[in-house]
Amino acid sequence: MQWRRKPSGTQVSASNCIAAALVFTLGLWTMHVVLLLASDFMMDIQWTLAINFAITTFLVFLSLRYYHSGRLPVRLAEVISALLMVGGVACLHYFSILSHSINRLEFNIPLVAVSFLLGFAGCYAAFVLMRRPAQWRYAAASFVAGLGSLTMHTVGMFALTVEYRHVMTLDRLNQFLMLLAFILCILVLLIITFSYTTWLGMKKYTQIDERYKLLVENSTDTIAIIVEGKWEYLNPSGLRLFEAEHEDELVGHCIFKLLHGGKHLEMQTWLQQTPDGREFALRPIELQWQTLRGNPILTEMVRIRATYDGKQVEQVMIRDISERKRNEQLYVNAEKLSIAGQLAAGVAHEIRNPLTSLKGFMQLLATGRIQDQQYLPLMRSELSRIESTVTELLMLSKPQALELRRNNLRELLSECTAAVGAQAKAQRVRIQHRFDPAPAWVLGVAVQLKQAFINVMKNAVEAMPDGGLLLIELKRGNSDTHLVTVADNGSGMPEEQLAKLGQPFYSTKDKGTGLGLLVTYKIIDNHDGKIAIDSVLGGGTTLRFTLPAISQPDDSDS
Repeated sequence: MQWRRKPSGTQVSASNCIAAALVFTLGLWTMHVVLLLASDFMMDIQWTLAINFAITTFLVFLSLRYYHSGRLPVRLAEVISALLMVGGVACLHYFSILSHSINRLEFNIPLVAVSFLLGFAGCYAAFVLMRRPAQWRYAAASFVAGLGSLTMHTVGMFALTVEYRHVMTLDRLNQFLMLLAFILCILVLLIITFSYTTWLGMKKYTQIDERYKLLVENSTDTIAIIVEGKWEYLNPSGLRLFEAEHEDELVGHCIFKLLHGGKHLEMQTWLQQTPDGREFALRPIELQWQTLRGNPILTEMVRIRATYDGKQVEQVMIRDISERKRNEQLYVNAEKLSIAGQLAAGVAHEIRNPLTSLKGFMQLLATGRIQDQQYLPLMRSELSRIESTVTELLMLSKPQALELRRNNLRELLSECTAAVGAQAKAQRVRIQHRFDPAPAWVLGVAVQLKQAFINVMKNAVEAMPDGGLLLIELKRGNSDTHLVTVADNGSGMPEEQLAKLGQPFYSTKDKGTGLGLLVTYKIIDNHDGKIAIDSVLGGGTTLRFTLPAISQPDDSDS
């Protein structure tokens, strides 16, 4: 596929130029032989014929390459190409006639000059016709080039007077004609074979080129080539993205002109990095640009390093994500409002109920009907409930300043088990321990870790009102983690309830606030740990804590 802007001439491969040069030279040679047979000039087949044929083919090839290179101005390319081609025609004509043993040679200089001018005029006119948009341009150019060459040969024969040393006999002429016919047949077969294979290759190339054009030019994403920090190519989507009317407004210009100033260093570093496999090549980067009209756009870009025209280039794909980012921000804001509404409703519910109870008790006390202090414990309980809710909310709402210390998980879990032991015994829940014998050291805040473990242990005990087994397991997860498992054989939970665990004020218990598990998640996350929950309806619930392990402390640390 042509990534660059096409020059004024049509790009043609070297193989096509070679095939065209061979066909043109063969036609010239055939015409030259026919003219020699119709004249008094001597015709002979010898080794100089091959050299003459090769030189003519090379000059014609050079003329075609200059014409199609696109590196020169149009008129200059046409003049140089015409001079090279007429030089090849003259080489075939004059060298063939003058390559034999000659006694006397006379030149008519004016006629020689006229023959050159006629040949040049025909070749130049052919190259000019090649740039015409008409469909008949190829046939017209071929006819004009052939007519110019024929005129040059004919006039050139009148410009020469040659007396040869040897006389061509009829038998020798017949032998030469047979050999000439054989050589012509071989050359024609070779040229037909070469032309056919070239045609097949060009047909395949054209199909591939059209396929890539369909993919690239019809892509909704921007596909571009960057060379040395400048745009080398942009597909139509890229022109629309940057609001450019013509590719000249972008191609050849520095990419940093449209890149946001704060992204220049990031972009330079990204382009200078060497891709390490396909994963790096496809890793996206978000960049902010501005269009040619000054409108800001947010994009996601990936790149693949490639080689084009012998140079290292960056092939990039740019996708406009401005609308997606706006939708994401709207979604985040909506989620924040939804969570804020749920939180406000939950706080109002959890605090309003005990406040209503306190208000009723205070009204009773104000009437003087109650003389003793029988309701004071209930009032203290409601106040403690409010205080607990506020404390948990404060822990969730602001970051905690953690003073991390080395702690032995075996000791922490033993203390937590003792804390819930009385409640477990009252509900006929048996607690079973499975601890690795080696100490399990972690870095954290002991009070918070104990709070997290006690929360889940209490939930497990309350999930077994008719008794059951609570399993507390501690083992080494891998070389750098400890695994704590808390499992019960209670009623379990369905998947829809399991998906809601950890949401504010969502609880499966009648008197639960739903903040306990949320606080547990927060604590474990602050300690760089993870929580996984599995539950089977009717088969119990299992919580697995993964915490980073540290080495055993020295005596001085302990």
